[in-house]
Amino acid sequence: MPNYLSPGVYVEEVEAGSRPIEGVGTAVAAFVGLAESGPFNTPTLVTNWSQFTQTFGGFAPGSYLAHSVYGYFMNGGGACYVVRIGGDGNGHVDEQARAALTAGAAATDGAKVGGYRVLALEAGEAGNHITVEVADASEGAPEETFKLVVKRGGKVEETFDNLSTKKGRQNAVTVVNAQSKCIRLEDLGLASEPLTRSEVALAGGGAPAVATVSLAPDDYVGDSADRTGFGGLESVDEITMVCVPDLMAAYQQGAIDLEGVQAVQLAMIAHCELMGDRVAILDPPPGLNAQQIKEWRVDKAGYDSKYASLYWPWVKIFDPSTGTNTLVPPSGHIAGIWGRNDDTRGVHKAPANEVIRGALSLETNITKSEHDLLNPVGINCIRAFPGRGIRVWGARTLSSDSAWRYLNVRRLFNYLEESILNGTDWVVFEPNDPALWAKIRRSIAAFLVNEWRKGALFGNTPGEAFYVKCDDETNPAEGIDAGQVVCEIGVAPVKPAEFVIFRLSQYSGGTSLVAE
Repeated sequence: MPNYLSPGVYVEEVEAGSRPIEGVGTAVAAFVGLAESGPFNTPTLVTNWSQFTQTFGGFAPGSYLAHSVYGYFMNGGGACYVVRIGGDGNGHVDEQARAALTAGAAATDGAKVGGYRVLALEAGEAGNHITVEVADASEGAPEETFKLVVKRGGKVEETFDNLSTKKGRQNAVTVVNAQSKCIRLEDLGLASEPLTRSEVALAGGGAPAVATVSLAPDDYVGDSADRTGFGGLESVDEITMVCVPDLMAAYQQGAIDLEGVQAVQLAMIAHCELMGDRVAILDPPPGLNAQQIKEWRVDKAGYDSKYASLYWPWVKIFDPSTGTNTLVPPSGHIAGIWGRNDDTRGVHKAPANEVIRGALSLETNITKSEHDLLNPVGINCIRAFPGRGIRVWGARTLSSDSAWRYLNVRRLFNYLEESILNGTDWVVFEPNDPALWAKIRRSIAAFLVNEWRKGALFGNTPGEAFYVKCDDETNPAEGIDAGQVVCEIGVAPVKPAEFVIFRLSQYSGGTSLVAE
């Protein structure tokens, strides 16, 4: 208190009885994978697709990172952090990773034909035996069209007739990249370059840019001390979702087996459980049917965690880098839907029954009976509905605990815990007395009332939705002597109407409808 030494009128500013608690962000994703350029093992904030391409490059064959980030922004995702792996801490390519990580890596491979570069899909000696002949198209074809003949050891392997350098269905890049099992074409942007009839050999076996992904599980997991892999994400508190889409690229190319996939995903789950404020979005292995994905989930990858979720099947999207449609793991698109759901409805709403923007079709269209097998084991299915598009049709965690079965419950508690934690820093070192306990109760109760009004908590009144207890019962003398102030908070979260049941019965006056 100030001293008043002379007569007069004095004005004092005093603090209010409670301090407001501000809600934290709930939809900030983290992506770990391979990119054409950019810093290695440094969580880099990206807020839009243009910023991603300027920092990490565009779509690259052999990598799903760019596709996932693009799907994230397309589906309503906001800010995200991107970690490029495959290099050491000084920004140099890790030779032990054995991965061609830049677009220029294949620039000296293959052969140039007119305005195109022809690359062999098989690197090394196998690719050196491939030759490509540019010949005249069949009789009756337009004059500007041509034919590509792919040979291996002098024997014709593939023939592509009536190709054109113009855009359209017969565009050479579009046709060859969609159908060929031997070569890939790259448009060098030299439209005026004449396409002479000739034959070239693919010396060097030019593999695609971002060629074979030969990273080991440790490259993905990383280390928190060295700030590598997703271990380096421990230093970024804002992250609420973790995705590693390029893990499946390594699996497809044989660099990591199923046991390696499980090792990385278990490390993702451990990371999220350790941090306690984020959820892992796991991708399933490609090419599995409903029975196989259930067996993989239950018998092999027996994950049990309230901090992880699994979505299946893969989604087919348009690939701007090749001009064709391709299958990609769903984690990036799902993360974007989580962000969109949080913005439009709130984190308490289950992120399901939402359309996946950019999805053309699915790797597998499942039936209801197949879905009945998958939903109980925590596999969130993506389904195509006639006239309603492709939608997320599941909102479960991978936990066997029924209290943490639903994703929105887990993410709501993450939000409440983080918000209360950040909003009560002022309590530290305050006098531990009944006046402090009352301030804590008022601050937390005011915050939870707002959440109840938003529909995040279940109950007709605030008293039914939550309670806050901070008094001499929770703070006995021995606790006060130890410097502790204990506040108990109980909340009743809303849970999704996963099973909507209508019971119809017939009676003499008409039809009665009761909804549960």
